[in-house]
Amino acid sequence: QVQLVESGGGLVQAGGSLRLSCAASGRAFSGYAMGWFRQAPGKEREFVGAITQSGAVTYDADSVKGRFTISRDNAKNTVYLQMNSLKPEDTAVYYCAADRVYGVVRAGQAAYWGQGTQVTVSS
Repeated sequence: QVQLVESGGGLVQAGGSLRLSCAASGRAFSGYAMGWFRQAPGKEREFVGAITQSGAVTYDADSVKGRFTISRDNAKNTVYLQMNSLKPEDTAVYYCAADRVYGVVRAGQAAYWGQGTQVTVSS
C-alpha cells in the first residue's frame, strides 16, 4: 500500500514558478514509477510526465516540455514537479500517481493516486 500526498500548489502570476512535491508513505518507494497528471475544470485529466524507478527517464507532455521538470529523491520518498514559466493554461489540479510498472503510470492507470493540489496561474 502506498499513500501519496501532494503539496506546493498555490496562486502564482504568469511567468512565475512553483515546485510541487509528492510525498509517499509505505515501503519500497524506490520500486515505484511515478507520474504527474493535471485536470482543469471541465477538461479531462492530462498526463504531464513520469519518471522511472531509477530516475533515468523523464517524459514530459508536449504542452509542458522545456518548462516542467520531474525529479525524485528516493531517500526522501518524494517526487517533485518543478514548474517554470507558468501560463494561465497551466491552471489545474495536479495529481501524482505511483505504480510498479512505468507503462501503467504513463497510461494513467496507476494503482495509487494522491488527492491533488490546486495550481492557479493568473494573467
